[in-house]
This record gives sequence, structure tokens and C-alpha cells, in this order.
Amino acid sequence: MLTPFVNEPLRDFSDPVQRTAMQQAITEVASRLGESRPLVINGQAVSGVGEMVSTDPADNQTVVAKVAKAGPADVERAITGAWDAFSAWQAWTPAARAQVLVRAAAIMRRRKSELSAWEIFEAGKTWGEADGDVAEAIDFLEYYARQMIRLGQGVEVTQLPGEGDEAFYQALGVGVVIPPWNFPLAIPTGMVSAAVVSGNAVLFKPASTTPMLGALLVEILTAAGLPPGVVQFLPGAGAAIGDLMVSHPKVRFISFTGSKDVGLHIIELAAHHQPGQRWVKRVVAEMGGKDAIVVDETADLSLAADGIVASAFGFQGQKCSACSRAIIVDAVYDLVVAAVVERTRALVMGHPQDPTVQVGPVIDPRAKDKIATYLALAPKEGTVAIGGQVADRPGNYIQPTVVVDVAPDARLAQEEIFGPVLTVIRATDFEHALQIANGTEYGLTGSLYSADRSRISRARTEFQVGNLYINRKCTGAMVGAHPFGGFNMSGTDSKTGSPDYLLLFLEMKAVAEKF
Repeated sequence: MLTPFVNEPLRDFSDPVQRTAMQQAITEVASRLGESRPLVINGQAVSGVGEMVSTDPADNQTVVAKVAKAGPADVERAITGAWDAFSAWQAWTPAARAQVLVRAAAIMRRRKSELSAWEIFEAGKTWGEADGDVAEAIDFLEYYARQMIRLGQGVEVTQLPGEGDEAFYQALGVGVVIPPWNFPLAIPTGMVSAAVVSGNAVLFKPASTTPMLGALLVEILTAAGLPPGVVQFLPGAGAAIGDLMVSHPKVRFISFTGSKDVGLHIIELAAHHQPGQRWVKRVVAEMGGKDAIVVDETADLSLAADGIVASAFGFQGQKCSACSRAIIVDAVYDLVVAAVVERTRALVMGHPQDPTVQVGPVIDPRAKDKIATYLALAPKEGTVAIGGQVADRPGNYIQPTVVVDVAPDARLAQEEIFGPVLTVIRATDFEHALQIANGTEYGLTGSLYSADRSRISRARTEFQVGNLYINRKCTGAMVGAHPFGGFNMSGTDSKTGSPDYLLLFLEMKAVAEKF
């Protein structure tokens, strides 16, 4: 019998014990950099068709890991093996499948410092961001285990006279899981564990920039007792194997988190019926955002400035929930801008293995170059209040940048930048601010800082986002408390970490027997 779900606590690194444990883990992982990991197909190590090399984004020279790369033949073999594994796995009781997740959570908990250290080197996360990512991965395992036990009890239906009526959930079959790099343990853990605890088997293609953390997840699930073949580990380039997996007639569903363009491409591929395909493919997609924090004249301005800076520059703005737009009413615009600039100036940049660092590198040179194009655009579309340059240091560093007086329809205010660039927009009043906030194609997260209850009430219904926060930052959704997923071009509103999420990987069957 499992106890009620409780979120995994975050660590306090001012505690000498926690600080020492983390420093020791960083030293230990640093000594292991450059390790090689194979594909895992049907529980066996496979060399693949080459290797993917992940590097430390803080210098681009240090090799973090070498992970085997899958080819088309590996995909075909994995799909066949996954269906074979599915036959037995779906027959496990929901409680037995849930126990695998609970054991995996316990392993992660014991390895928390080590996993965080890998995140620091492979993803460029600071100590706090890395710890939060591992804690969220543990939360997903614990939460989905409990939700599967609940769903395994069946569905209450009306009993007709002289008839036995029942309804229950069953797994879909074999699916594809394609996670992003920005939460390299938490999001893959949530996507994979939700699908498998529901009784499915999956082809897991980790992000190309963070494959080592994907390999560690598979290692942990295997150690927790997941049968061979239920998760097939297939790193590789999207162009080489991604389209093949998504369009394959024997793939039943696709779970994707990433950019809008790739998400729409996957939806288009999945919608095309292939010869021999027996089902309408189900696509679960979370595709990013252009998130806004609105501040009105009744707000606690210091609290608002704190929330804006934390949301805009946490993990270098590389979160789909990051604050990309601060929309401030005219009456307090200058005060809030000054406070945001002051807090931004105080941020400490450096290699995230240093516990004092608050701003690390962006993920790779390609991301740095893309963000640099927006920095070049910034003086044309507004005024750069602070930052505005690629940092003069090795690695993929971008100065935290605040661009003020930007028009609501400017590119900086409409396009997802996915980096440490904050656009500040002046609104005449709350009505205008709400209109601006809703003026993009996205609808993922948003925040309102206000003491006006009528405005808060309006935001609850009129601020068109899947996750709305009142008087707090727009990042940091907690499993179980903040079901996460957005509207419009932010995706299919999948609501991870919610009682509904596992239903995306299940189908209901109704049986009626006449007596």
C-alpha cells in the first residue's frame, strides 16, 4: 500500500552536508566524463551505426559522453521487440507495474547528487536547477505509479437491469517517446514512465545534446525491474530515425516535447495513414510558448521584479515556461524596469559546477547563434537596457538581456527565442496588458502580479494559457499541484503531472454481458 503522494523536497545547499555531497559527486562525475553507452534493444547492448558525442556547453571541448547512434535497421528490430515485450508487460497488474516506478524513484533518490552532477556537465544546469530537475523526475515516478493504481480499479458505470456492465482501461501498444534536452531527466522520465506504467512499450529517442542522461534513465529503470524490451533505447538524429519511427505503421502513439515546428511536423506525419496501419495514431505534443508576466499598478513591485528575473533567466531562459515578455502598465513601468535591470545586473555568470553561479551557458553553439540573431535585432525593435551581447568567454554564453519599449507585434515579442532575452512591453492599463498577453499564437504559462481581486478573477478566465500563476513566477510547475500543458500552438494541453495524463496512453473498453 503506497502512502499519499508528496513532492520530493529540494535540497538546501547552504547545509554543509548537502554541499559536500554535491561537490563530491561533481568530482566523481568529472572523473568519468567521456564514458561510452550503447543502444539498448530488447535488453541487449547494441553498437549501432556510429556515435553521438555530447560536450560540456560551458566550453564545447570537454566530451561528456559518447552514446551509440541508431540506424533504420535498429529501429525495425526495436519495434518488433517492443511488440513482443508488450504482450507480456500489458498483462502485469497495474500495481506490479507501479512498483517498478516506485523502485526507480528510490534508486534516483539514492543517486540524486550523481544525476545532478551529470546535468551540470551535459546540460549546463546550475546546482539548484539540476537538483530541481532530478526531484521532478522522482515526482513523476511516484505520482504516476499511484495514478495507475487508481485507474487500474476500473470505471464506475451504470448497471442496467439483467446485465453486467463494466468498463476498464487498457494499454495502446507500442509508442515513440521524443523528449527535449532542457529538462534532460525530468521530462524523459515523465514521458517514458507514464507510457510504460500504463502497460505500453516504447521506443525512447533522447535529445541529441543530452543522451547520457537518457542512458542513465534506462539504466535506472532496468535496475528497478523493468522487463527487457519495454523501453528500447534509440538515440539518433531526428532526420535519420525520427521520421521513420513516427510514420511507422506499427507505432500506435507518439509522445513529443519540443519546438512548434517539429511538433507540427510530427502531427502531420502521424496523420498520414500508412499501408498496414490499423489505427489512428495518437499524438501527445507540448510545443513551447511565448510566456508573459503582467504587472499592474496594485502589485507588490519588488515581488514582481523578483518573479520576472527568476522566470526569464532561470536556466538561461531555456524553458518552455520561461518569462519571455514582461507586460507592465504605464503607471509603474519605469519602476519595474529599473528593479528588473538592477536584479539582472547582480546575476553571477560562470561554469555551473560553481555553486555561486546563477547563469550558465546555453545548450550548444547552434542555440547561441540563433539567440545572437535576436540580440542583433534588439536595438532595432527596442532599447537594450542591459546585456545584448554574446559573452566574451569560452562556451555558449549569452549575457542576460533586457530589451525595453518593444512593440507587442515585434518579432522579439512574438517569436520563441529560448534563451536569456526578456522583452519588456508597456501597456496603458490592465485591459491593454491582458490584450497584449493574449496576442501571440502560444498559450502555455503566464503570471499576473496584482492585488486587485476583480482583475485576478478576470485573468482566471481571460488570460489564455494552460498554466496561470497569480503573484508568483511563471516557471516551476510542481507535479500533482500544477498540471502542466498549454493551449493553442503550445500543444495538445497534455497536462503532465495530473490525474488525466495517463489516460493519453490508455483506451477504455466497455463490456456488457446479458444475464
